[in-house]
Amino acid sequence: MSVTVRVPAKVNVQLAVGAARPDGFHDLANVFLAVGLHDEVTATPSAEGLRITCSGPDAGEVPLDRTNLAARAALALAERHGRAPDVHLHIAKDIPVAGGMAGGSADGAGALVACDALWGTGASREELLEICAELGSDVPFSLVGGAALGTGRGEKLQVLEVGGAFHWVFAMAGRGLSTPAVFREFDRLNEGVRIPEPVAAQELLDALAKGDVEALAAAVSNDLQPAALSLFPELADTLAAGRAAGALTGLVSGSGPTTAFLAKDAAAAAEIARALLASGTCRSARVAQAPAPGATVI
Repeated sequence: MSVTVRVPAKVNVQLAVGAARPDGFHDLANVFLAVGLHDEVTATPSAEGLRITCSGPDAGEVPLDRTNLAARAALALAERHGRAPDVHLHIAKDIPVAGGMAGGSADGAGALVACDALWGTGASREELLEICAELGSDVPFSLVGGAALGTGRGEKLQVLEVGGAFHWVFAMAGRGLSTPAVFREFDRLNEGVRIPEPVAAQELLDALAKGDVEALAAAVSNDLQPAALSLFPELADTLAAGRAAGALTGLVSGSGPTTAFLAKDAAAAAEIARALLASGTCRSARVAQAPAPGATVI
């Protein structure tokens, strides 16, 4: 018997970042939108204890030890329910690794749902979300999907209404960016600056609720973008190429280095992706629609 769970990538249509807290984290107003790029996590009983394997693009960059969020999810669920974590977790990657699209977080949420189904632990949604929050700031949203406002570190979620489909193009960079490094650069760039409390922009929430692509394009923002561009200046060329190709807007996705472009429709998205590839400013370009459902057993 095995259980496979499909789990989506995300784009942050708003990422408002507060000042560093005493614990080193930052308070956020993080508007997540799940997009139709997916990893699949398959859980199978194992006689060898916990084992992780991975296939797909950039699979060689995925840790296969207990630092992997999928492994940590299985261990956390097993410990709570007093059982051995005897499971083989296979991750079929399609979300970029270290790309600012929560691929590792998606794998954690997918493994948690897969192990719960495989082991018949019967964990409530509240318990699963609690474990997700322990694993990382983006993991709860990977479980929930759709659209949500994340506060605190991003782990406290308020589900948001979305009134239509949005068409995105994601340009994958030639190398990754470390999320902690980007936050450190954010702190360096803002040293001595008074940083306001992060709040979600009402015009952005209204645009999502109405499914208004033009209004959403005018409202997106990412406070981490200057830090990502500081560490990876070539991303400015990718952003310029996407906008020149007709994107309504472009921004760094989360901590980067993936860049995200909002298109007016599916045909425009396909044209933007072609132009980005031809520009030579990115490794690959992918088209995806949002919102997408959260972690789902298939």
